[in-house]
Amino acid sequence: MPVNSRTALRICPLCEATCGLTLTIGGSAVTAVRGDREDVFSQGFICPKGAAFGGLDADPDRLRAPLVRRDGELREATWSEAFDEIAARFTAVTREHGPQSAGVVLGNPNVHTMAGGLYPPLLLAALRTRNVFSASTLDQMPKHVSSGLLFGDANAIPVPDLDRTDHLLLIGANPYESNGSLCTAPDFPGRLKALRRRGGTLTVIDPRRTRTARAADRHLAVRPGSDALLLASLAQVLLAEKLADPGPLTDLVDGLDLLGDALAAFTPEAVAPACGVDAGTLRTVARELAAAPTAAVYGRIGSCTVPHGTLASWLVDVLNILTGNLDRPGGALFPLAATARAPRTPGPGKGFALGRWHSRVSGHPEAKGELPVAALAEEIDTPGEGRLRALVVIAANPVLSAPDGDRLDRSLADHLDFMVSVDPYLNETSRHADVVLPPPPPSRSAHFDFALATLAVRNQVRYSPAALPLDEGAMDECEIHARLVLAVSGAHGAPWETVDEQAVAAALDRAGAPRELAARLGGTTGPERRLDLALRLGPYDLTLDDVLAAPHGIDLGPLRPRLPEVLKTRSGRVELLPGPIAADLPRLRAALGRDHAPLVLVGRRHLRSNNSWMHNVPALKGGSNVCTLQVHPDDAARLGLVHGEPARVQAAGGRVEAPVEITDSVRDGVVSLPHGWGHGRPGTRLSVAAADPGVNVNQLLDGTLLDPLSGTAVLNGIPVEVTPAH
Repeated sequence: MPVNSRTALRICPLCEATCGLTLTIGGSAVTAVRGDREDVFSQGFICPKGAAFGGLDADPDRLRAPLVRRDGELREATWSEAFDEIAARFTAVTREHGPQSAGVVLGNPNVHTMAGGLYPPLLLAALRTRNVFSASTLDQMPKHVSSGLLFGDANAIPVPDLDRTDHLLLIGANPYESNGSLCTAPDFPGRLKALRRRGGTLTVIDPRRTRTARAADRHLAVRPGSDALLLASLAQVLLAEKLADPGPLTDLVDGLDLLGDALAAFTPEAVAPACGVDAGTLRTVARELAAAPTAAVYGRIGSCTVPHGTLASWLVDVLNILTGNLDRPGGALFPLAATARAPRTPGPGKGFALGRWHSRVSGHPEAKGELPVAALAEEIDTPGEGRLRALVVIAANPVLSAPDGDRLDRSLADHLDFMVSVDPYLNETSRHADVVLPPPPPSRSAHFDFALATLAVRNQVRYSPAALPLDEGAMDECEIHARLVLAVSGAHGAPWETVDEQAVAAALDRAGAPRELAARLGGTTGPERRLDLALRLGPYDLTLDDVLAAPHGIDLGPLRPRLPEVLKTRSGRVELLPGPIAADLPRLRAALGRDHAPLVLVGRRHLRSNNSWMHNVPALKGGSNVCTLQVHPDDAARLGLVHGEPARVQAAGGRVEAPVEITDSVRDGVVSLPHGWGHGRPGTRLSVAAADPGVNVNQLLDGTLLDPLSGTAVLNGIPVEVTPAH
């Protein structure tokens, strides 16, 4: 280690794996990064994103001071000026037009920061708006909805017990590139290799022969969009051949007697033409699932962002239930995070409801308190009572991540009265803001994974204090969020600490704990006091001091069975065939006889990126991280496409041009473009990304195709036309 250097521990905030890092600090900068070999969860694993932590941390394009729009231009301002502007103009809009004239957009990075886990609920409560949009309806909302309907809790998501299962079936997931999602697992690829070393079986269902698929025992190249049909056929075989056995869950499951009739139409022979997998293979996969000593089915974004995403997510858990593997070691279990509420006494709960309100323009039903982000533009630019006029955007870039970014781009520019962004960059969305509030680099922020610990494949708890002090003139991210809550709620000027004090008091009241407990809380800041309280009220009898005393984390043991304490359905049981699911099955049956498009598009992601927010780090550019149109050789020959030459891709939302990459890693009839690209718009400050902008795949979508139960945009299996771009 160089002279005058030191090390600091940090949980990586750059993907869902939450690996432990050891940072080398030289002066006021991160000079080197390696995996923390003593981390109780990741044990030294690191990926290219974690290794590039220092480059992202020191990115010269990061904003270092607030920006306020003056005379049409964003200019640097003081923090006081920025919050004064928000307090004056945002509240003026809501006073004149009511709380529903305001909206909030939450991006993926919110789950990767401590501030993002603590303050958005307080912001929403202060605004009293139903106009909430997030990355969930571009990603995992179908899983929340299916979990809500099955278990009564939209956040009760079972995860595969990777380290103990004998048979793992992955559908729409590529953890060799994503590091896992809705399944927090450092070194996911290493865990899959360990599964096969111990004699287990890995089956991957994906239209692309991904790195994960290449490592599998069996790869089924499913036709995009037919995921729910394929899963339904597996369940139908289990029921028809009397292979279903929920085991100890039998007496805790309602609807098992109705499931056979509900899925009777989805025989492998009926499904095979639609999904492109032969009936014999489907029967074999179903029988192997039933015969495995333990097994887990796991589905992710590829099976969520399709026309029947909620049904596919539901069927994942149906298969785990029918094979007796839900809530069983080696199957799929419910994690218990250190800050989760203490386990409740089993019994009936409030249940889960959809459509408690609807969007103004198209009447989309809410799901989990959110409206589809695909509807954001029309809610802004469609005249009438209740039009969105003021927007808070936190760590989100929907101009790139949502369908039809061109329309949203125009809506943000021409139809909003006021917009504030919390973002470290001036990107394709934040460039439209009237005020931009930049959080500090991650090395200067404390870190705790509130959300991702609820999805971890092993129960553990870790906390990272800030590795470096704030730069002069910078503001802590938690303080930014707290002051934003005060500014939009009419309490501008109050001490920002009051936000945390009120949150502590409210949490004590909800838990029925004495207010006197507040005086005993540890920590040096309001956010740390709130973390300490959550740990004290949690299931492990921990305090913040306990966690601080274990800088590499505390291992809380493997996942264990937790039913029925998890259930919050009105019946207090697993509701296997809930009404909204049963009502949507005829739509799936109709898909059996539908002709499939000759060419469809799927997305993809790279190990060196996470959505749209890492393309400005030089160390993560190049290699496989390129924006190309992958085309099967047979399709390339038929369409007259040449490797390396540009092709034009046309769909309902528009057209883009991208260089062709001819590869047999995609099945015939399928082309693939990565998501998160398209960094070419003027007014941004992303010099590295803009030098190699790529194209925005979501511009091919017009935003009208949604999974009706969850409001999730259909991003995969989109019919397209591809021609040479001569």
